[in-house]
Amino acid sequence: MTSTMDRRTFVRTATAAAAAATVAPRSLHGDAPVVMTPQSIKPVVISDLSGIKYKNGGPVSGVEKAYDMITQGADVLDAVVAGVNIPELDPEEAGVGYGGLPNAEGVVQLDACCMHGPKKWAGGVAALEGVRTPSLVAKAVMEYTDHHLLVGKGAQDFARSMGFTVESDLNTERSRKLWLEWKRRVDPSHYLDPEKRVRRGYEVGLEMVREGLIEESHFWGTVSCNGISPNGEICGVTTTSGLSWKIPGRTGDSPILGAGLYVDGDVGAAGSTGRGEANLFNLSCFLIVEQLRRGMHPKDAGMKALERIKANTVEQRLLNSRGLPAFNVRFFALNAKGEYAGVAMYAAGETEYAVCTENGAETLPLEGLVSGAPTD
Repeated sequence: MTSTMDRRTFVRTATAAAAAATVAPRSLHGDAPVVMTPQSIKPVVISDLSGIKYKNGGPVSGVEKAYDMITQGADVLDAVVAGVNIPELDPEEAGVGYGGLPNAEGVVQLDACCMHGPKKWAGGVAALEGVRTPSLVAKAVMEYTDHHLLVGKGAQDFARSMGFTVESDLNTERSRKLWLEWKRRVDPSHYLDPEKRVRRGYEVGLEMVREGLIEESHFWGTVSCNGISPNGEICGVTTTSGLSWKIPGRTGDSPILGAGLYVDGDVGAAGSTGRGEANLFNLSCFLIVEQLRRGMHPKDAGMKALERIKANTVEQRLLNSRGLPAFNVRFFALNAKGEYAGVAMYAAGETEYAVCTENGAETLPLEGLVSGAPTD
């Protein structure tokens, strides 16, 4: 490695020097500098249910890992990424990382995004193949490039150049078996009506959810985790294998700033799971953070985004028999005060979310905007 500073190192060094010169005035008695510190916040880590459900054979869940690191002084983004690495690496979590349910061709393609509130940095990857922890590659994009998003082969080449292990196949025996079952049900020889075939693939996936072959969270397949430290630093990460059996190359909301994740270090953070296209169309997580900026509680801000999605869902194919969205979306939000909430279009299927505070890790009920379930 050369001794030349890169742009980010120079900026960090200059900023630190300026802060040391201006933020620490000496006292009237000539004693040590008086350093002004922000009022302490009770640290919080908030996640979807996978953040507490999966431990990859270890002693702690993702939210516990992130909370422990934050309270020990680690960078908040390092902490929440380490937290989601646990379900990413757990082969039983079929919605992200290793063993995530593959696309229509049987290939696992992964997306991720992370945002560092204090530094105002972000990084993401989409349609990444062969790397079990896309959240770490997204973080490397943030730290080592001037870009927010790398995709496909370019993302994989970047990961390889950064020293990540690139594997030929991230399927497990279980994920491959489920893909083959989906292929059997869809019958890929029917090409006469492409629109019906695509719709049939989606319906078969939901059929497998109803039969208990796939958990609903694995069908949509996302882990989202946000955290705040005692000094009010906020960061977030979202990682996914995307919609099960998706068209190859399909990219959902998870790696897109403002859609599946948004963080403003002065205001708060929001992450999401569920139908990515709804969040892409409505930039839902950005909307939530903007409502937090206006003083809304995280619960009310999340409900505002759900109302927007509901109002903008007008296509018949996306509506159930009640004329309501035939899909679910969930949001996990926190503000700069350390207040948090989990909300959903429907409090159905996956009905809880995960939180870790000074009281330990626990699950709390998601509050639904509308009653019933997407299939009603």
